[in-house]
Amino acid sequence: MSGLGDHKIEMGAVALGVADLERSLAFYRRAIGLEVLAQSDGSAALGAGGRRLLWLDERRGAVRDRDAADLYHFALLLPSRAALGRQLQHLLDAQVPLTGAADHHVSEALYLDDPDGHGIELYRDRPRSEWLIDGRIQLTNARLDHQGILAESRASGERWAGLDPGTVMGHVHLQTQDLPGAQRFYVERLGFDVIQSDPQVTFMSVAGYHHHVAVNAWSRKRHPAAPEAGGIGLLWYEIRVPEGARHDLAEALPDARRTDDALEARDPSGIPINFVTAGS
Repeated sequence: MSGLGDHKIEMGAVALGVADLERSLAFYRRAIGLEVLAQSDGSAALGAGGRRLLWLDERRGAVRDRDAADLYHFALLLPSRAALGRQLQHLLDAQVPLTGAADHHVSEALYLDDPDGHGIELYRDRPRSEWLIDGRIQLTNARLDHQGILAESRASGERWAGLDPGTVMGHVHLQTQDLPGAQRFYVERLGFDVIQSDPQVTFMSVAGYHHHVAVNAWSRKRHPAAPEAGGIGLLWYEIRVPEGARHDLAEALPDARRTDDALEARDPSGIPINFVTAGS
């Protein structure tokens, strides 16, 4: 197996181009409860529990190329159903509009957009022992039990005090102009497994997770992303890998750029991926 093979991975930070940094910071602090970990002229790092989850880069006056491959959503994984309930109650109290909610069988999820239209998922996983249907992992779309989630939060006796510090980046869901090419790249070059697929969307993972990366063709994008062009959109995302995986990835990605801290590659949608060592 090329690339990652059976190595366990973690999803790292996601970087976004935004039109107004202060507007974005206000949203991510108030609506999501992220902490500002670092800020410089025109950029900021945000996270939870001291863990970096987002990097924001201001592109004032820029617009989004609607025809380019881009982010569909980044997904923040909360550590428990009660934590998701606290987050839901906060969103209701703060009158933050949701764009959707669903029970995916493997998880329970809330959806919303930031001020620039970047999609956000907030979710909690069910135990892995509950993921299988007819012997395989299946993602479904059913009505979310909002009241059950809120009740579990109330039963915990804890009040919302920002995004739960145990929150991590769970997965990224991308929009592509070339779904077959994207699937071949993640499976044949990086060593991901296809968990679920149809002609319009593919869910992929490493080491048995329900999905670390999803790619869809729902929006009929026409060309690859070009984050260096200075527009609003996804700039890069991180995959955190064990030290031993870096050599395998370098062989699978001969055109990738090597730095002291990362192996930098692009998928067929033009989206940069930074492979960094887990724990660094």
